[in-house]
Amino acid sequence: MGIISRFFFLVVITMVFPSCSKTLAQEPSKSNQQTTTLNVTQNKDHAQVSRVLDEAGIPQEHARRVLTTLSSFMQDLGAALQGDPYLRVLVDKGHALPRGYAPTDLMELQNGSYRVSRQRLMLRRPAVEALEAMATAARQEGVTLMASSTYRSYAYQETVYARNVRESGQETADRESARPGHSQHQLGLVVDFGSIDDSFANTTAGRWILVNASRFGWSISFPQGYEQVTGYRWECWHYRYVGQNLTYFIDTYFGGIQQYALQFLYTWERNSE
Repeated sequence: MGIISRFFFLVVITMVFPSCSKTLAQEPSKSNQQTTTLNVTQNKDHAQVSRVLDEAGIPQEHARRVLTTLSSFMQDLGAALQGDPYLRVLVDKGHALPRGYAPTDLMELQNGSYRVSRQRLMLRRPAVEALEAMATAARQEGVTLMASSTYRSYAYQETVYARNVRESGQETADRESARPGHSQHQLGLVVDFGSIDDSFANTTAGRWILVNASRFGWSISFPQGYEQVTGYRWECWHYRYVGQNLTYFIDTYFGGIQQYALQFLYTWERNSE
């Protein structure tokens, strides 16, 4: 068909089927509709995440990291919000556990891949399993972990806090010991390792766990240099089990600072109610 013939053919088609040609000319493609929907969703996510980051008091360096990786962040946020809510519950000086809370799946620790400093140390089942996995990996590298303090009931934490106040004074006690109901130990998901003092950081076990804990779902709660953020001085021995999804979330988007991630999640869930 020559150029002139093709021209007249198109004219005839347009005259015979004007509605079709108009539709083809004006109707957006399916891919364009999908792109528009995606852009709207991304803009909505950006606005919501920005608002929560600000409300949760997340520093700009971490906020920028979150917002520049928003797509992957939203996926990892969804994973962090799955499962047992007590793995991510915010427990600090301003946020207490529900009155009377006590775990129902506590298990007593036994000497094995790790050591225990005394009898009747207990953790929740998921934390026991994660501790065993971490201790086994450490043993394979010639490192033995020792659990020295674990679950504390509300009543026991009352005793611990009162003793610290009596021995060190109120101000010092509040830097090193949680008030009853505000202790992560009450979750049954925390282990204090080794000597429970600053010297632990320079031991083989202390160095190993700092590097490897997050691979097994454990996160240091009170890192060095963040007392103004956590409310407590550096505790190189205090690790909380939060699960691997959440340790990835903490490390990837919040610089390894557990407090920031839990503040974000707390604020996000509160805004979603």
